[in-house]
Amino acid sequence: ANRVIELLSAMFNRARNDWGWTGANPAERITPFKERKRARFLDGNELPAFFQSLAEELNQTIRDYILVSLLTGARRSNVQEMRWDEITWQHATWTVPAEKAKSDEDLNVVLSPVVIQILDNRKSSSISPWVFPGSGKTGHLVEPRTAWERILKRAGLRDLRLHDLRRTLGSWQAATGASLPIIGKTLGHESLEATKVYARLNLDPVRESVNRATQAMLIAGGVAGLLEAK
Repeated sequence: ANRVIELLSAMFNRARNDWGWTGANPAERITPFKERKRARFLDGNELPAFFQSLAEELNQTIRDYILVSLLTGARRSNVQEMRWDEITWQHATWTVPAEKAKSDEDLNVVLSPVVIQILDNRKSSSISPWVFPGSGKTGHLVEPRTAWERILKRAGLRDLRLHDLRRTLGSWQAATGASLPIIGKTLGHESLEATKVYARLNLDPVRESVNRATQAMLIAGGVAGLLEAK
């Protein structure tokens, strides 16, 4: 609701400042709802049940999509729209184009060995330009909500959203000693001040942090065998 009010306010301000609108801005007098920043992520006690439920998921595309989302920390829409031509295999990176990233420049996402193995397995049988194809008109996966709720129900987990997978990687990076700039670089945060710091970072410490957090999550989840992926 607060986002709708912000949008309406911006629209009326634009009309008043640029297009000759002379009326009042009706959104200015509306008091927004109080918000609390969400801090939900998968902790070590929840990961075993989560990974077990994920392993039982029959839809391989959904299973791989959720794992890649968790282990890259990328935004939901970006993972859904991931294309094969965005992946640089020799450098184990995925480049999210600027027009799809929430920034004015391309976003480079490091891919851990586990993610590379998942993608390699999918590539071997893929006939689509999309990594996670779908049956709709977009050609790619769009709305995995039903499958997500099914996975959570099997795992006995509540109040967990797909976006919380992104927060989970960042939280495990922090738990394994990563600095805030490294976490921000991993997740592609937009803060101008943070970006000035991130611009001086190469991907090597980011990759090290992501790999370390991935290892910690898989061990905590009882699926350390995935670490043996080549």
